[in-house]
Amino acid sequence: MREHEQYADFESEFDHADDLRWQVKKAKKASARPDGGVEPTRRGRLTEEAKDRLTQMRDDSVAADVPPDGDRWSTWGDADQGPKPHPSWLITELSAVDRELGIVKTGKEADVFLVERVMPGTDRSCVMAAKRYRSNDHRLFHRDAGYLEGRRMRRSREMRAMANRSAFGRNLIAERWAVAEFAALTTLWQLGAPVPYPVQRDGTELLLEFVGTDGSAAPRLAQLRPEPDELEGLWRQLVDALSLMASVGLGHGDLSAFNLMVHEGRLVVIDLPQVVDLVANPRGPEFLERDVRNVADWFTARGLAPELAEPREITEMLLDLAGLR
Repeated sequence: MREHEQYADFESEFDHADDLRWQVKKAKKASARPDGGVEPTRRGRLTEEAKDRLTQMRDDSVAADVPPDGDRWSTWGDADQGPKPHPSWLITELSAVDRELGIVKTGKEADVFLVERVMPGTDRSCVMAAKRYRSNDHRLFHRDAGYLEGRRMRRSREMRAMANRSAFGRNLIAERWAVAEFAALTTLWQLGAPVPYPVQRDGTELLLEFVGTDGSAAPRLAQLRPEPDELEGLWRQLVDALSLMASVGLGHGDLSAFNLMVHEGRLVVIDLPQVVDLVANPRGPEFLERDVRNVADWFTARGLAPELAEPREITEMLLDLAGLR
């Protein structure tokens, strides 16, 4: 299944807005009836005092349901779940609890936290990376248009909300990118690509396989200075990963040495919210060529033989695998 075809499920999550609008109209008509309606006691927006009361009620409700030995109950049952078979290390019991262990990385549109999922009363636990997209600060999301060409767009009212950057629109933007990344990781994991296992998606939060050891994240490729033999080995791993992605018509869209991790000699591709459909997106070949040039320049600058990383040849080979040559 193409990545852009998976957005139909995402659109349905917001259909309830139409039902809410209908209920509001029905209530207004009832209040206008001289015989049956009850006049509202207040019109217009909530006062600050009312907002504070609602916020406190929500906080109290959440606090009342916090498990005694964790920050929250497992959200596995309410989330979109990763592909089967689930890895043996993953805890899927609904009685598990999640604990926040600290922040791993801050980013432009999302932050990554370390989360431990524990089964109370046992010694079973697993550590995951929680990537949380922020809805109030999308400094680079003005680049949406190019990446989203070829993807299915949702209804015009939602597009207007996103264009106007209303609170609803900003949340839609954040959730759309979370959905895109989860869909891409699911597809690539099932193909055997070197990506983190996508555990689940709940709104704008992704839980992913933690790439690292003992709570310490594996380094980004950009942080390393590999020896010549290791450098060539990592390059060949990268070309294999890009080839696998191209074979299903996908390109990373924002590939660099900062979006690659190296764990125990294994290259891992990360950060895929802007994944590009090379076939449906008319700018797909352009994005692919830019990806290849970015990483090829990094490798050759550190000593890889230029003939092994000739950007034009690699790009043409990938486009051929995608059926575009």
